[in-house]
Amino acid sequence: MRCRAVVAGMFAAGLCLFAGHAAADPVPPGTTPTSMNMPGVPGRTSISLRVDFLNLQLGTANDTESRSGLSLVKLYMADYALRHGDRSAQDRQLAERMIRYSDDSAADASAAKYPNAIDAEAAEYGLPATRSGPTWGQSSTSTADITKFLDRKMTTDPGSPVLAWMATASPVAADGTAQNWGTARLPGVIGNKWGWSDYGPQQVGSASFGPGFTISAQTDGSPADQTADVVSGLTRSVLGIRLPVPNVG
Repeated sequence: MRCRAVVAGMFAAGLCLFAGHAAADPVPPGTTPTSMNMPGVPGRTSISLRVDFLNLQLGTANDTESRSGLSLVKLYMADYALRHGDRSAQDRQLAERMIRYSDDSAADASAAKYPNAIDAEAAEYGLPATRSGPTWGQSSTSTADITKFLDRKMTTDPGSPVLAWMATASPVAADGTAQNWGTARLPGVIGNKWGWSDYGPQQVGSASFGPGFTISAQTDGSPADQTADVVSGLTRSVLGIRLPVPNVG
């Protein structure tokens, strides 16, 4: 636990250094984001980080890879229903359950009503790796697409209920799964969404936002695998150092 606290504190210090630089040298609006690679992360995990106040994108080499969207695609579904739906109380209730509790039954009902939601969001927000599947649970996206979507929400629609519900996500999902891994374990995080596989090889995802940044990770492995990859990968990239990977299971 002490090692994890040290790593988290050093990562936070790195973001503070970023912020200090940004204050001294503001990024002109509309500037194309600068991309930087995140080395040393196992191929099982894809990570994408956007630091808005620096117009910076930091990611693993596979952060644009289309992977199983898991329950992270509920972000797109909820956003579509809220902005393009019939504005019914039911739509809002289903969207809240999808985000705060990752409720699959709510997603089933929303998908039945708005079957084109995911593809419509991909077209609107310019998400090249995001596409629907035969069911919402078979849809795909990438960590780069998720962070781009969340960044757009934060900059153009900061009052979105999607962000508010991410900030008040339940510690336990509708199916009893603990929601506490991956990007949510980083310092400075305000809101979170998680996803996981119910069938086949274990896969997990997480997406978070904080002051001026968005981050997402997808892992072919366990929640503990993802947390270790996120914490160690971000620490090495932000600070340019190599530390022993903490026990974050």
